[in-house]
Amino acid sequence: MKIHEFQAKELFRKAGVTVVEGRVARTADEAAAAFEDLGGPLAVVKAQIHAGGRGKGTIKDNPDQRGVELVRGADEARQVAAALLDKELVTIQTGPEGKRVKQVFVEAGCDIARELYLGIVLDRAAAMPVLMASTEGGVEIEKVAAETPELIHKEHFHPDIGIQPFQIRKLCQKLGITGPTVRSATIFIRTLCQFVVDYDCSLAEINPLVITGEGEMVALDAKISFDDNALFRHKDVLEYRDLDEEDPAEVRAGKAGLSYVNLDGNIACLVNGAGLAMSTMDIIKLHGGEPANFLDVGGGAQTEQVTEAFRIILDDPNVKAVLVNIFGGIMQCTTIASALLAAYKTVGFSVPLVVRLEGTEVNEGRRLLTESDVDIITAEDLADAAAKVVAAANAND
Repeated sequence: MKIHEFQAKELFRKAGVTVVEGRVARTADEAAAAFEDLGGPLAVVKAQIHAGGRGKGTIKDNPDQRGVELVRGADEARQVAAALLDKELVTIQTGPEGKRVKQVFVEAGCDIARELYLGIVLDRAAAMPVLMASTEGGVEIEKVAAETPELIHKEHFHPDIGIQPFQIRKLCQKLGITGPTVRSATIFIRTLCQFVVDYDCSLAEINPLVITGEGEMVALDAKISFDDNALFRHKDVLEYRDLDEEDPAEVRAGKAGLSYVNLDGNIACLVNGAGLAMSTMDIIKLHGGEPANFLDVGGGAQTEQVTEAFRIILDDPNVKAVLVNIFGGIMQCTTIASALLAAYKTVGFSVPLVVRLEGTEVNEGRRLLTESDVDIITAEDLADAAAKVVAAANAND
């Protein structure tokens, strides 16, 4: 789960991670009042959406308007907020359609001496978090990683003991941090690492992380993602969820107990099991097709869930064919076949449907499909199913 910058900074402040004072505003007048409240002489107005690259992003119908602007008065704050609110902001992460800005964050100015990058993610291969730091703060870190990876310094740390002082000293040396700032960096980094562990974060990124003229380390930006599987431990974080920032189909699927991720292809997939779903998407690609989604209905899917799954994937106008790939392990293939037929008749199909069944009572399940009056293309194995659904999608395009 992702949250907005202003929400991330609320959590940072509670945890002791140093941030700049700011106010969230949902109208232009609120932005002006926020500037006055912060006391000037300058502030930064930041569009709040769940996407990176806001500083370089522009409003869809106004390419001169950036997503982050420096303002020097309440009237200017009002004007910038008015130009951002209820407009689509296009960044490198939103795609050309952009995301609608519903709130802005008005943040006090900061005396910036240096800009750095700091991020913490889970290294699944090492089975522990890894802290990444770079002198190239304020720029696209993906570009740095691709062109000058030697500028990104990494330190793994065990979640039970946290990052160690010698690791922080080593990072400070590589980043050119000296003098009193080392003490500020030590407190800042240790606090941030502990925050990531305490809140089960899958990502915590600060870009830029700044060192002020007084040598203090401050989070000038904040991007946090949480492990969805751990949110039951963090009821306070759940309150920050902004459903307007999430894909409506993914929200709808979550309410039905389905694991769904929307993609940009034209072949919809309905599969039971995450690993099998990944393999299904791979083999569709192998046969020249493009998956329209990841959809795992789970091992105990009921007719109602299968029906809702069909509704969700068929609401995507890009879908030209559907591949159902089911392994009857926990559930019998006859149960799945019956659920498919019931869902088919309830939803109604306008695109080809290819079904591959394997597992318990597979022969009886296939017979139910073959003898039904429903127009279904059956497949013997996964390769056969992939070839048939790609051909069907191409013919229906």
